[in-house]
Amino acid sequence: MKKSSNGVFANLKNDFPAGIVVFLVAVPLCLGIALASGAPLFSGIISGMVGGIIVSAFSKSPLGVSGPAAGLAAIVLTAIPDLGGFEVFLLAVFFAGIIQFTLGVLKAGIIGYYFPSSVIKGMLAGIGVIIFLKQVPHAFGYDADPEGDFSFLQKDGQNTFSELGNMLDFITPGALIITLVSLAILILWEQKFVKKLVVSQWVQGPLVAVVVGILLNQLFNSSENIGLSQEHLVNLPLDGTLAGFFGEFRFPDFSHWKNPKVYTIAFTLAIVASLETLLCVEATDKLDPQKRITPTNQELRAQGIGNMVSGLIGGLPVTQVIVRSSANIQSGGRTRMSAFIHGLLILVCVLTIPNVLNMIPLASLAAILLVVGFKLAKPALFRSMYALGWMEFIPFIVTIGGIVFTDLLTGIGLGMAVAVFFILYKNYQKPYIFDAEKYKDGETVHLTLAESVTFLNKGSMSKSLALIPDGQSVILDATKTTDMHPDVLEIIYDFKENAKTRNIEVELTGFDEMESETQTKVFEKLVGLPNKK
Repeated sequence: MKKSSNGVFANLKNDFPAGIVVFLVAVPLCLGIALASGAPLFSGIISGMVGGIIVSAFSKSPLGVSGPAAGLAAIVLTAIPDLGGFEVFLLAVFFAGIIQFTLGVLKAGIIGYYFPSSVIKGMLAGIGVIIFLKQVPHAFGYDADPEGDFSFLQKDGQNTFSELGNMLDFITPGALIITLVSLAILILWEQKFVKKLVVSQWVQGPLVAVVVGILLNQLFNSSENIGLSQEHLVNLPLDGTLAGFFGEFRFPDFSHWKNPKVYTIAFTLAIVASLETLLCVEATDKLDPQKRITPTNQELRAQGIGNMVSGLIGGLPVTQVIVRSSANIQSGGRTRMSAFIHGLLILVCVLTIPNVLNMIPLASLAAILLVVGFKLAKPALFRSMYALGWMEFIPFIVTIGGIVFTDLLTGIGLGMAVAVFFILYKNYQKPYIFDAEKYKDGETVHLTLAESVTFLNKGSMSKSLALIPDGQSVILDATKTTDMHPDVLEIIYDFKENAKTRNIEVELTGFDEMESETQTKVFEKLVGLPNKK
């Protein structure tokens, strides 16, 4: 009997190598986000493990990867001192998980379906651009800004672009060499002749780049000029012992459960984390080669469970995150097993070989992320969005600009505002269909009203009717209309009444057949006729 292709281990050939790549990308991001959040460094590692092991066990997202999110760093940074300590903050994370789980039960995940495609694609491209810009200094060996800081304004007073200028004064030759070699390996691994080799199907290019980076740095250590210091390497705060590992765990202070600030921050974390997760789910599903659809309510419940666990053992709040998710997809991940493997690898490696992880050059990881960023913001994506027209392209560009010059959620908010403006403008413009090409002077003007005519169409409808010349014959056809706002109906009937003074002949078709009770009442009120039905 043939085994089901849907088994947990059916795609291990693809998921295991992808899980390794996500693990390599995740470790420095977990540490960097913890540093940017003003939290203990190990709290980022804990949330990485929880996101990989716990969330993936309950999630139905095939390719999404969860962990600490840069979008929450600013909230965490202010919340910890505001609450009076990290242990109290952990209580807020625990309660945030409960709120998130409740949102999933209440089916709030449907919110994710209301984000326009132009904004979602702008988010992907914007994150790609910011990843690329933020990794260039690391590629040159300038590591003043920690990995995981994706905000335009940095904690050190610099910004994304000033950092590009600063790096020119602090180029580390060894790091630059490792970056160039790593990029060469990654590009080579993308070539067709390499993909045909059996070894490339099990060993991903990023893993080769990291191993080669470690070996090069060991070779460089014999030279004072090109050897890398610890600031240019991954820096796990562990001594390699079990006591040291378990000693890093922290627990929430439940004695503060009556503190109203705890619930305020918990609610804020839950809403922002849920929104970021839903956005990432939409983006990840678009990147999925198989175009699978993630059940968003289940994802909110999974994230809620993850945050409850993370808060209980000393971790940062978790969300589904696009950088690790896109790295997973680009590395050939097929199922959520790759996300689970990445979490398991974090646990096993920090338990057993933290010293080996601390040998990984940030330059090698920068090369990997440069490729990830470029693939998210490919020029082809910009061309395809431009071809769709300005109403799609402008929200796309605004979202990108917002993400690059502010942060993820602000950028998405700006893109949404522009997208909604265009939607309203388009709705305002088209309350009816009129074929101007077929119309001849002197003929009856036939206006076919749209299926749904809302109050947003009031201005356009009033203006259009006012432009009809005196002495003209007009047919207003509502046979295809299923819903019309009473305000628009009032405008139409006012026009019919006023048309008598302008020698305009008005014929209303289909108005007595609309099913809305509100519209029926308006007919009776304005026309003084009983419902013909």
